[in-house]
Amino acid sequence: MKYVALLRGINVGGNARVEMARLKATFEDLGFKDVKTYINSGNVIFSTTRKSPARMTTDIEAAIEQDFGFRVPVVLRDEDAMVATAKALPRTWVNDQSVRTDVIFLWREVDSPKVLEQLIIKPGIDKVRYVPGAILWHMDRKNVTRSGLNGTVSSDIYKKVTIRNATTVRKLVALLNP
Repeated sequence: MKYVALLRGINVGGNARVEMARLKATFEDLGFKDVKTYINSGNVIFSTTRKSPARMTTDIEAAIEQDFGFRVPVVLRDEDAMVATAKALPRTWVNDQSVRTDVIFLWREVDSPKVLEQLIIKPGIDKVRYVPGAILWHMDRKNVTRSGLNGTVSSDIYKKVTIRNATTVRKLVALLNP
């Protein structure tokens, strides 16, 4: 089975520096196969015959802490879940000069449609959809500073998510099936 590990909060503003070649080696040392990293934000694609995503997540987090000296929360998604999330993105929900689309991957304990009730969603500015495992958030670039997404950073939910833009999510799915 193929998986994508999404690391939270690495290589942002000079904090939690993780070199991708070293991260790849960490995953290989865990016995994972076909390990690939994609961009510097902590996206790791790998395959394994292991069956417990929860146990794999625990093992990955422990190995990263051991190898890099700090804790990094990880969201793990199997290939089917990543494909489903990417397919749920409307074709026009992209990242370009005029619009921005983010995919907010949820930790298991907050993965519910009710999570939307805890967010500030501004009508006329934000277009937001829940899909299992993620929130899809779309806005015009001219409204980025007015978006409710900015308020998410100070919410309790923020520590239980990791965010990727729509371009990254689509590329990860393409890399799962080269």
